[in-house]
Amino acid sequence: MIHASAVISPGARLAPGVVVGPYTVIEEHVEIGEATVIGSHCVIKGHARIGKNNRIAQFVSLGEAPQDKKYRDEPTRLEIGDGNVIREFCTFNRGTIQDAGVTRVGDDNWIMAYVHLAHDCQVGSHTIFANNTQLAGHVHIGDWVILGGFTQVHQFCSIGAHAFTAASSLVLRDIPPYVMAAGSSAEPRSVNSEGLRRRGFSPKAITAIRRAYKTLYRSGLTLADAAKALEVQAQENPELRILVEFISASRRSLSR
Repeated sequence: MIHASAVISPGARLAPGVVVGPYTVIEEHVEIGEATVIGSHCVIKGHARIGKNNRIAQFVSLGEAPQDKKYRDEPTRLEIGDGNVIREFCTFNRGTIQDAGVTRVGDDNWIMAYVHLAHDCQVGSHTIFANNTQLAGHVHIGDWVILGGFTQVHQFCSIGAHAFTAASSLVLRDIPPYVMAAGSSAEPRSVNSEGLRRRGFSPKAITAIRRAYKTLYRSGLTLADAAKALEVQAQENPELRILVEFISASRRSLSR
């Protein structure tokens, strides 16, 4: 299951059923879970832990040092969950001690070619990153987010669960859950209603989310007053709780 030309450090830990293609290099401190398949010409290094049943295409770089001039070779980490697809020429860097010390990717993500995850990014589960999506350092991406091709996300930005960006969006502010955004810089355009329907949200829940969107973006209220109104709406519509919590925790202010 490991090609003869692959270079595997004695300190690496590979579970049963791992497949490693030709000319791939796996360095010390790397852990790889059961049935993960790694293509040819990949490099996996640093303190990296990769879960089970992942599919990693050729020419992928995982666990390289962060592109941060403050980095001094501290033993920071990269953690990748289970069931992810990572396509050609993706680059995921380790974390830094200035943040959590770990770059983290959840489960069942579909990550297309040439995607870059910089240091300390936190990516949830069930996301789709189209080709050439680029995340700067310290970016947080919620579950079920879809990022269109060539989307660029500024450092420290957050994108909430079930949000969607159009192709070539430039994200300079936080995008709340459920919101579709587009442009340079990205601005809210509507609710991701079709995505919510596909994931089993009820018509009642989607109506409540649309009402919340109008409160946040169409009512003319200040952000503080809109947040108070959403808190009231969330008492009867629990799916709005993550929206209220996202607004409260926003680090770079909302895209409005």
